[in-house]
Amino acid sequence: MQIALAPMEGLVDNILRDVLTRVGGIDWCVTEFIRVTERLLTASHFHKLAPELLTESRTAAQVPMRVQLLGSDPQCLAENAAFACELGAPVIDLNFGCPAKTVNRSRGGAVLLKEPELLNRILVEVRRAVPAHIPVTAKMRLGYDSPDGAMDCARALADGGAGLIVVHARTKTDGYKPPAHWEWVARVQQVVRVPVFANGEIWSVEDWRRCREISGAEHFMLGRGLVSRPDLARQIVAASSGEDIVEMTWVELQPLLREFWRQARNKLAPRYAPGRLKQWVAMLTRNYPEAKVLFDQLRRETDCEQIDALLVQELLSV
Repeated sequence: MQIALAPMEGLVDNILRDVLTRVGGIDWCVTEFIRVTERLLTASHFHKLAPELLTESRTAAQVPMRVQLLGSDPQCLAENAAFACELGAPVIDLNFGCPAKTVNRSRGGAVLLKEPELLNRILVEVRRAVPAHIPVTAKMRLGYDSPDGAMDCARALADGGAGLIVVHARTKTDGYKPPAHWEWVARVQQVVRVPVFANGEIWSVEDWRRCREISGAEHFMLGRGLVSRPDLARQIVAASSGEDIVEMTWVELQPLLREFWRQARNKLAPRYAPGRLKQWVAMLTRNYPEAKVLFDQLRRETDCEQIDALLVQELLSV
């Protein structure tokens, strides 16, 4: 079994990748999508979203990172994929799952699921451009507004050279509304010979067990469930091997929050850093009542030094 940390634009940046992979249980992670249009991107552009390229494409916890590209031009994607490999990308992942309207209007993400022939051309060109020893993978949803074409899309990706496919078990129109249709993951796996990862609505070990049973999947990608429960991957690994599950406490989470905030202050402008911390704490409220208290304290705070004091107070109070 492999467990991957999902790429999520505006949420799972290099800071959160670093912090979450320290907890354990994650086999690999993926960058936020790097948008490719009509030109070859610069090294600095790649390094901005994937600074791990400068550290052998691994987080501080030595978890491998993959570079994800988003676009619709096969040749341009191929050229940028080849360049990313020159910069050290160990795997190239292609995004056919983003549901954002702005992305879809620019012919990126899930809208391309309407064109399985184009999916195939993209995979063929990228696979041809990337060195043979570097895998090319893909992430897809079940379709744009219907899962009826999911099998065609999966076959197009696998036939084009995708070494594995992550299936977010919802359509673009579904967005992030529950439920995730895990039974479609099983159907996809029946028509392709590459590994298929199940993704969507795995918030707990119980969800993972149900997903495994319904989808038949052996591998999983965790997104919001892992962000809101940082030890979810570690819990799943324990459950899969029959070990006792020991949940991370709020006290144990404190050093991660402090490290996240330290990096946010160092890497982001002062007007953006508080928002990033609030975003993560808000998601933690799903599983930690203490996070709700902290979030209420942070909600109106914009001064970084005041937030420093709040976090020190929180650390001393637990």
